[in-house]
Amino acid sequence: MSDPILAVNNIEVIYDHVILVLKGVSLTVPKGGIVAILGANGAGKTTTLKAISNLLHAERGEVTKGDILFKGEAVQDRSPNELVRRGCIQVMEGRHCFGHLTVEENLLTGAFTRTDGRAAIRADLEKVYGFFPRLKVRRQSQAGYTSGGEQQMVAIGRALMSRPDMILLDEPSMGLAPQIVEEIFEIVRRLNASEGVSFLLAEQNTNVALRYATYGYILESGRVVLDGDAKALRENEDVKEFYLGVAAAGRKSFKDVKHYKRRKRWLA
Repeated sequence: MSDPILAVNNIEVIYDHVILVLKGVSLTVPKGGIVAILGANGAGKTTTLKAISNLLHAERGEVTKGDILFKGEAVQDRSPNELVRRGCIQVMEGRHCFGHLTVEENLLTGAFTRTDGRAAIRADLEKVYGFFPRLKVRRQSQAGYTSGGEQQMVAIGRALMSRPDMILLDEPSMGLAPQIVEEIFEIVRRLNASEGVSFLLAEQNTNVALRYATYGYILESGRVVLDGDAKALRENEDVKEFYLGVAAAGRKSFKDVKHYKRRKRWLA
């Protein structure tokens, strides 16, 4: 992974000056890559993304150790809007659309940091509609009355309006039907291939994430416990057991499952 767009080096995050949430997390995102952060609820995935996007301070959190490099420059002391101007933006968990605004008004709010004129913004808006044709149909609808899948499309489209080089995508599958999840991830793949946008996505749905990502990191209790190529992670017996729901051969009772879980190889 030479010349990565993002390098997180041994960071620790503390909330309220006492609660240690991330413990020596390191990860790398290559230019034009799709990298997944995987793990159960509470593992530290969202905190990792917020540490990168500098949204921790709003929740009384701070990076107390390590550094975060975006395009080779330390960014942990930059404000979130400065980071957006440099090309890195986060799509928050839960979509967070402006419900009282129309779909198109929501998309246009993503261009608030731009200074290249209305014509360029309008051209990018049409490009977003090209990736999300459903949004063009609903462009005058209030976002709060659209479906969960459409709101997720609005959130990603709004991020695209800032012309990012990298998007931090937090739990894009949350609360969505499987068919919509596949549609969202296919759009992520298209954006990556055609626009060169790098993605770092935090996702509980390990199965779908490892089909679209090229590399993955598994977090548990604020630590990276395993990482590797997506294909290798899909074939790892521990990942199959604990994250893909594939039972090992010969499993016969819940008691055996509990016994097996006491000896995760990465926690041995």
